Amino acid sequence: MPAQLIGAFPPSIRARDVRANSAAAFCAGFFLAPSPFGTIRGKCLLNANRWRNAAIWLLMRVNRLQEIIAAKSGEITAAKSRVKEFRALTERRTDFRDFPSAIQRRGGRLKIIAEAKKASPSVGMIANKYDPVAIAKRFETNGADAVSVLTERNYFLGSIDDLRTVREAIALPVLRKDFLIDEVQILESAANHADAILLIVAAVNPERLRSLHDCATANKLSALVEVHTPDELQIAVDAGAAIIGINNRDLATFKIDLTTTEKLLPHIPAGITVVSESGIRNSKDVARMSALPIDALLIGEALIRTDALGLSKILART
Repeated sequence: MPAQLIGAFPPSIRARDVRANSAAAFCAGFFLAPSPFGTIRGKCLLNANRWRNAAIWLLMRVNRLQEIIAAKSGEITAAKSRVKEFRALTERRTDFRDFPSAIQRRGGRLKIIAEAKKASPSVGMIANKYDPVAIAKRFETNGADAVSVLTERNYFLGSIDDLRTVREAIALPVLRKDFLIDEVQILESAANHADAILLIVAAVNPERLRSLHDCATANKLSALVEVHTPDELQIAVDAGAAIIGINNRDLATFKIDLTTTEKLLPHIPAGITVVSESGIRNSKDVARMSALPIDALLIGEALIRTDALGLSKILART
């Protein structure tokens, strides 16, 4: 694989992407190879830049979600060895905070779930000097209504310890953002003082989603159920979701389109709390989304990267 193409991808996913899509790797290696005649090998008459773009497109089609989930097996096995401990800690908890009320829109004011995360596969490193507690306190001081903590460790460089330390340091409800596909991860979340969890419809089959949602409810955790398409939305509703997050990012390609929220909104039944996730970059985006009949926004990267003034503007909804 040519170095110039590999360098276009975040370090945490480069090697896996190349292995995951041999056809794309072959295409990239074949068509991006230098030629003294200014054309690709095989004397193809098409411009080399067109093939370069095609190779990059093929690599970007690697399904990020499937890859992330595939890396979860060892993590889940380790968690299962502690299931009795997690269950006991969960049963003793009496300190759950009301996540649904915190993010429900009242009086016209859009609510904001501010997210702490160190990195992501789409942009690479976000915060080199990552201090989730300091970040969460900054969010709380500037008017966030809830905090999300990214705990996925292989691609987002998060930790379950981040969840616990943030929850101890602030008074807001805290959402665990991760790729949860097994009940033991839900018990782990509750045991580490999460108030809510994220469930991704695209990550599991409908029956599994319902089982995970029921497990969360039984253990007093709120569930933010994430969708990206009309079909996923119907699956979330059928699973009993009371809070639906519309992800403006396609988890297969990581492409963002804010109109995703606008397109799905008319199909959401009344009485369900709606959160728009991903792609909110600045106060103008906040204003645009505020005009929609949604309850809250989940914003991460923009809040971490911006300066104090930008943070205050976004969280002030101005």
